Amino acid sequence: MAQTVNRPEGHDDGPPVGSHFQRLEHARVRRATAELQGRIRERFPRRTLWEVCGELVALVDEVALHDGLSQRRIRAARVLSRLAVLLVVAFLTGTVGLAVLDLVRGGQFQAVDFLPLLETIINTSVFGGLAVLFLLAVPERMERARILRVLHRLRSLAHVIDMHQLTKIPGRDTLAPAELGAYLEQCSEMLSLVGKTAALFAEDTTDGDVLDAVEGIEALTSDMSRKVWQKIAIIPPG
Repeated sequence: MAQTVNRPEGHDDGPPVGSHFQRLEHARVRRATAELQGRIRERFPRRTLWEVCGELVALVDEVALHDGLSQRRIRAARVLSRLAVLLVVAFLTGTVGLAVLDLVRGGQFQAVDFLPLLETIINTSVFGGLAVLFLLAVPERMERARILRVLHRLRSLAHVIDMHQLTKIPGRDTLAPAELGAYLEQCSEMLSLVGKTAALFAEDTTDGDVLDAVEGIEALTSDMSRKVWQKIAIIPPG
């Protein structure tokens, strides 16, 4: 019988309390990547593939490091953006207030005199709303730009790994068949870990641009890995 995991009352849409299988953990991805680097270095110490894996380990560490730093930056940016919003609202409110005061000081006035005031209120509301929306979006835009830069580096690393396997042609390579198969398998495993590293960014965001970029890297690495396994399948026995 499947275990039932209770959610606390008023829960959000995150994993339920006590669940260990609905979230990709950074520590596990990091451990798997470091272990792969050790295996590659042990078996192919003269090849640079283990150094490429070291770059991946560094990127996994960077994800964890920047998670803490970025959260502090986002909190600071949110405080500053909200202060700016308050200043904008205060300025616009004062502008409308002065317009009303000028109208009242004019003494007697007709309904047509309200038209300039109405135009001022509409213009102020429109431009003020745009300014508020822009200021509120600044922290998220900053974080999105940072994440997309790291994801671009992951995509580039995937292509570097793919270049390592492209030169390995069964029947022509100097590596023995067993060694060639192991080398290609480790390339495939590293490509999978590139996809997992990208997926770490999707754990705590609903940003469409970030999710699209993560999905693109996962599709890219899966396609590359499939080609590697097609090559492994034609390695002659020996």
